[in-house]
Amino acid sequence: MPRPAVPTEPQPPRQRRKQARPRELLDAALELFVAKGFAATRAEEVAARAGVSKGTLYLYYPSKEELLKAVIRENLSREIASGQDLVRGFEGPTRELLPRLIHEWWRRIGETPASGICKLMVAEVRNFPDLAQFYQEEVVEPARRMIAGVLERGIARGEFRPVPVRETVQTLMAPVLFMMLHKHSLGACLCAQDAPEPRRLIEVQLDLMLRGLEPRGRTATRRPKAAK
Repeated sequence: MPRPAVPTEPQPPRQRRKQARPRELLDAALELFVAKGFAATRAEEVAARAGVSKGTLYLYYPSKEELLKAVIRENLSREIASGQDLVRGFEGPTRELLPRLIHEWWRRIGETPASGICKLMVAEVRNFPDLAQFYQEEVVEPARRMIAGVLERGIARGEFRPVPVRETVQTLMAPVLFMMLHKHSLGACLCAQDAPEPRRLIEVQLDLMLRGLEPRGRTATRRPKAAK
């Protein structure tokens, strides 16, 4: 006979607050870094936004650079890892995997505050070469390898024609990166009716890409449906 479950005692508010603090600090840092820029944001501003002292901030993150690295890991590296899990576990056609991966990327990053990291890195990274190297190793290369792996899967299975993979990855990701930059630059200033609809742009891009990837002589594949 199974033993009855032992009820766990609720954590006191102070303990719950302590456990939530790293996430609160990262959220505050992301908001300020995107709005003001990395160089212009002071550590005490992040601490104040999160409702803690500067000393408490440094207990969790010993420097502003380490704080930004944590922001990137939490908001981008984890999502890339989730995408890699999706790719590894997907058993269907590659022409279905690729749209799903791109739509998920937009839903989990493009439609969230994490989309501002792209604009932040473009604007600031030239002045911080160590952070540039970190971003390249932590985000750019893992994302490139993930998309390249999907393309290579399709080529190996005869679903896609042979293409230059590295250049095709860049062509595929460029519109998504553009939309994230646009969202936090011109898009923040335009009227709603003038702003491009991201999901529609992604759908058009994927339709063009999948048709272009088809083996020569094969009839056109069905247009991918937008992720819900």
